[in-house]
Amino acid sequence: MTVVRTRFAPSPTGYLHLGGARTALYSWAFARHFGGTFILRIEDTDLERSTPEAVQAILDGMKWLGLDHDEGPFYQMQRMDRYRVVVAQMLEAGTAYLCYSSPDEVEAMRERMRAAGEKPRYDGTWRPEAGKTLPPAPADRKPVVRFKNPLDGEVSWDDVVKGTITIANKELDDLVIARPDGTPTYNFCVAVDDWDMQITHVLRGDDHVNNTPRQINILRAIGAPLPLYGHLPMILGADGEKLSKRHGAVSVMDYPAKGYLPEAMLNYLARLGWSHGDDEVFSMEQFCQWFNLDHLTRSAAQFNNEKLAWLNNHYIKQADNERLAQLARPLMEAAGAKFDGSPELPAVLALMKERANTVNELADAAMLFFRDPQPDAALMAQHLTDAVKPALAQFAERVAMVEWTKEAIAAMVKEVLAANGLKMPQLAMPLRLVITGQLQTPAIDAVLQIVGRDAVLARVNKYL
Repeated sequence: MTVVRTRFAPSPTGYLHLGGARTALYSWAFARHFGGTFILRIEDTDLERSTPEAVQAILDGMKWLGLDHDEGPFYQMQRMDRYRVVVAQMLEAGTAYLCYSSPDEVEAMRERMRAAGEKPRYDGTWRPEAGKTLPPAPADRKPVVRFKNPLDGEVSWDDVVKGTITIANKELDDLVIARPDGTPTYNFCVAVDDWDMQITHVLRGDDHVNNTPRQINILRAIGAPLPLYGHLPMILGADGEKLSKRHGAVSVMDYPAKGYLPEAMLNYLARLGWSHGDDEVFSMEQFCQWFNLDHLTRSAAQFNNEKLAWLNNHYIKQADNERLAQLARPLMEAAGAKFDGSPELPAVLALMKERANTVNELADAAMLFFRDPQPDAALMAQHLTDAVKPALAQFAERVAMVEWTKEAIAAMVKEVLAANGLKMPQLAMPLRLVITGQLQTPAIDAVLQIVGRDAVLARVNKYL
């Protein structure tokens, strides 16, 4: 059996977007499923748009997601010598040729074809053919190198997502594979890289469908085996439009800043174009065991922020509290949290995480334990009435003696309520205000237990 070798080959022109992350995930999982090799390749030949910052953004995104590569990262700009060798071999073999047509001349050719109702393309002025006499080469002009694309026949491949795709060669141009300064072009580099790196499966976005016949023809011309291709449909926003910044975060690295966990993002992306029955929640280990190319969907997926938030809540509830504390603490420090003499943060987060969709929400909710309570005067007047104060005083007396467990505190509160003929909200509401400064908290017995006996006594006594 062929050893599976997949690759993720982003162009570093911005950041790692969600579509790219999904492509990387599927390529990684496919390699992992078969015990193959996953390669990271940076296609950085667009010198104007490729920046070190953009490269780093891709590497950061991959690291955050935990999509570890086995080989690479390889950089196309570091492989120029190799590309030049292949260009020279193709010129010698007659599968490529020098073209001296200027950009203005090529545009004039295309204009003539448009005017004639034909597909605009290079007209083959410098394409060598049997019995053809080429024009004299202009001494003042550096040529490009063009690929000698077949003039007839078809390019056909069995796309693992879309099924069989066939494109007539007459629809394809004699592609420029090297610029006047000798730098190679995108489709040529990709073909050579896939050959050299022995890529067996290419999974990528369907915006690359038009590139595939060109790359197949180049691979055939250089005698290279063809990988299997699969073109994934794009990810749309909830409104059915192409995902963009107006739909919220699009860069993968926006999501840790918004308080999402990588396992939630991976789980969500996995289901955006692939399914395993009705399974919605699964680990990456399960995903790698299940993943195959048979259940990739042909239709575009819609990104749903609510679904992602639901998954993130699931993983927050499962997450180790120490890990959550490491993520939440910097956010809380920035918000002015006081940790000296306060409860243990992991214990607080364990109490608060049930309802938090993001780490940011969790950190915000936990702040009530790490700042001095400043209850609203009007709320205090409403809830801390003369009828309640005797019960609050009795509560304070009992606090000093009760065993400091959630269960014992709950029993003591019930006894105080019974002794004073009160219902739970009548005592719980003023207690919440006095202890935390707000009315909305988790169960009062759990809050009291975490805040601690001394702090509870000190805060209650301020109002007696």
